[in-house]
Amino acid sequence: MDFSKRGTANKQHDIHSTSQKLSRKAIISILRTCIVCIVAISIIGTFTGLGALKGMLDSAPSIDSIDVAPDGFSTIIYDSEGNEIQKLIGSQANRIYVKLDKIPENVQNAFIATEDERFWTHNGIDIKGIFRAFFVGVKSGKFSEGASTLTQQLLKNQVFEGGNEEKFFEKIQRKVQEQYLAIKLEDKLDKEQILEYYLNTINLGQGTLGVQAASLRYFNKEVSDLTLSEAAVIAGITQSPVYLNPITHPEDNAAKRTIILSKMLEQGLITQQDYDEAIEDDVYERIKLVNEEHISTNSDTNSYFVDELILQVQEDLQEKLGYTETQAINAIYRGGLRIYTTQDTKLQQICDTVINDESNYPEAYHIYELTYALSILKSDGTTINYSEGHLKNYFSSKHQDIDLFFKNKEDADPYTEEFKASVLEPGDELLGEKKTFTLQPQVSFVLMDQHNGNVLALVGGRGEKEGSLTLNRATRTPRQPGSTFKVLSTYLPALDNAGMTLATVQDDAPYKYPGTTTQVNNWRRGVYNGLTTLREGIWNSNNIVTVKTLEQITPQLGYSYLTKLGFTTIVDSVTTEDGKVHSDINLPMALGGLTYGVKNLELTTAYASIANNGVYTEPILYTKICDSNGKVLVENKPTTSQVMKESTAFLLTDAMEDVVKIGTAASYINLGSMPVAGKTGTTTDSKDLWFVGYTPYYTAGIWGGYDNNNRSQSDVNTSYHKRLWNLIMNKIHKGYKTKTFTKPDSIVTATICTKSGKLAKDGVCNHAQGGSTVKTEYFAKGTVPTEVCDAHVMYRICKASGLQATEYCPDSEVVEKVYLIKDETGATKDTPYLLPSTLEDSHCNIHSSSSFGDVEVEPEPDDESYNDEEEDTETDVIPPIPDVTIPTTPNSGNGNSGGQNTGGGE
Repeated sequence: MDFSKRGTANKQHDIHSTSQKLSRKAIISILRTCIVCIVAISIIGTFTGLGALKGMLDSAPSIDSIDVAPDGFSTIIYDSEGNEIQKLIGSQANRIYVKLDKIPENVQNAFIATEDERFWTHNGIDIKGIFRAFFVGVKSGKFSEGASTLTQQLLKNQVFEGGNEEKFFEKIQRKVQEQYLAIKLEDKLDKEQILEYYLNTINLGQGTLGVQAASLRYFNKEVSDLTLSEAAVIAGITQSPVYLNPITHPEDNAAKRTIILSKMLEQGLITQQDYDEAIEDDVYERIKLVNEEHISTNSDTNSYFVDELILQVQEDLQEKLGYTETQAINAIYRGGLRIYTTQDTKLQQICDTVINDESNYPEAYHIYELTYALSILKSDGTTINYSEGHLKNYFSSKHQDIDLFFKNKEDADPYTEEFKASVLEPGDELLGEKKTFTLQPQVSFVLMDQHNGNVLALVGGRGEKEGSLTLNRATRTPRQPGSTFKVLSTYLPALDNAGMTLATVQDDAPYKYPGTTTQVNNWRRGVYNGLTTLREGIWNSNNIVTVKTLEQITPQLGYSYLTKLGFTTIVDSVTTEDGKVHSDINLPMALGGLTYGVKNLELTTAYASIANNGVYTEPILYTKICDSNGKVLVENKPTTSQVMKESTAFLLTDAMEDVVKIGTAASYINLGSMPVAGKTGTTTDSKDLWFVGYTPYYTAGIWGGYDNNNRSQSDVNTSYHKRLWNLIMNKIHKGYKTKTFTKPDSIVTATICTKSGKLAKDGVCNHAQGGSTVKTEYFAKGTVPTEVCDAHVMYRICKASGLQATEYCPDSEVVEKVYLIKDETGATKDTPYLLPSTLEDSHCNIHSSSSFGDVEVEPEPDDESYNDEEEDTETDVIPPIPDVTIPTTPNSGNGNSGGQNTGGGE
């Protein structure tokens, strides 16, 4: 520095020079401008930020319009004793709501300790937590530290759809709105309500939402029963339901559990002893065992019972509560309904076990039917779909007929591979190929309590069920009912409303449908029993007797009774796709020859009506539907109606007991001392096999056949279904007290002749040729016949002449013979016993007054010459009527519906 006088003077000159002054002014101006700009920018930024913040807050949902209550709940299905049998879980609905007072404090505190330790004191946002998260972020460079309160998390899940924004600004906006609404929400709801909603909302892995669903999934217990250790496990899942899952990542969850327990100890929520005991708990071994049991006992596939239950509930929600289809489906899968069914799980287990035991079927009845689907994307962009029909046609064109049935599933591979190679061309892309194998023949079974209409068990098919809401052969598939329909379409109305009785007779003789050339054949072809009572028509399943009876009472009467019995698939008139008009109001209906057939459930219900003293009770699979709070939405009380007289029901029951004792089911159905009534049914070529029967306790119906209805079962076995029914019902009735079917006061008895249906003539009917025709029969009061048998006549016959004896015939030469009087239309078992047309006016021509005169009659000699002479005189005499051997009833036979391809079997 120059401090001389000259240097000082120069310095002063420079300071006061014009250039320096201008330079200083410029710098000052720039500084002022910068300050003004900074202030302006700050002001603008502040107002912009405030504007943006205001915009975010203005765009936030109104606190009055949002609902943070959890939605989407599992529907729980219970059996008849209140045991849970299945959950129906829709999207985001695996949740079971539970009140806060049912959630232990340890569970509440475990979540609060790890997620929001100042929950009880903040106003919705945790300022201290926000600053902590900010400084941790600045220090680490990663802003991953959470500061959301339970209130904010509840809003994120229920209002902001989980908060999975992709853009940074959108995330900031959601955070700001979340904090704003959190403050507002805490003004609207108390802390307890917020905590209750949160604990019922949080995602806790394995598809569970809320602590109750998680508790059941991981520990198979109610949340109210959780221990401290278990509570910490569940709370530890919250921050990462995938990577902190105690099943798939037990080590990571265990580390988190330790942190939570430490926090609870630090915050004074548990004692040191509580902490030590929880740390020592081998909780993950229990979780492993529960998970193994869950996998082995739970399936995503509904049972056949649940399948039908869902469909019935959906229909009732729409019909009884006015729901739309969408609303009904949403209620079933996300509405948290509580459905109380009629299913008896023990009886269901018996049915399932017997039906699916392959040892109960002939070996030949274990084959698989192939269903095939193939999709190919052609090089030109078009898609072609192929089915098993195309596959079958392909081999038919090569003169190789295949029926798509295989002993082993692998046997189908060469056929599908060859077909696939034949349709794939260069440049084609295989989009998909699916082979489905269904065990054949199939079976369906229905078990009901006839007293209240409850369906106790239901099997819609045999073999592994591979999907939900699949073909349910018990409830949704009509099949031809065969001879099971005889009782319902013909004998019921005949006894109930047409003046007939079990003693009424029809002539089982060659017969054609009126106005046609179509012969009605019995299942034992070529065998005609002659005059036959309706009782025998039932137990021997006689086609001709049945059709003649329906002809007399009219098909219209029979049809009217069928509609009262609840059949929904019979038609009075319908035009099919081929333009033809079909009606079930005709004579083949007597034998089960129908346009579409009937469903097992409806057929079993009809028989249950007979078992229930003539009262039809609508079949039900559930008794009530409640919401998640227990409020009853639907009380399912079945409709009932008296469709036949109590006396008619008893008469049919008694006749059908004979089916089991001496008729077409005699060799197969035997429940010991427990009485059984029922009816067999077999359609043409044994394509459908039925037995529907009941005890004083239950009614059950079984069907067996091929799904495609184009294969006969008569070449292998036509009795397996009866054996199955017998096995199931024996197991079900094991230990049951023997009861008898109740005989009403309106029933009386009378002794009748089975060839006339009238009162038996003492000394005549009991001496009928071929055996006595006298029987004690049940009648409804007022229907007992008053006339005496006129079908039998007794004549005194001279053995020597074979003609009517006269007073001149020695007593030793006279026998009494009872003949049958009827108009024969063809040879029957009655034919040998008919009164010869010449006998009535013919008398003995060997013994007369002239043969005796005044000659003393000597004693009959003993020498052979006399006997020889006597034999010579009998050579011109009418030979004695031969004995007739009645064939025994075979075990099974082919049906005939009299012109239709269904019905009329045994």
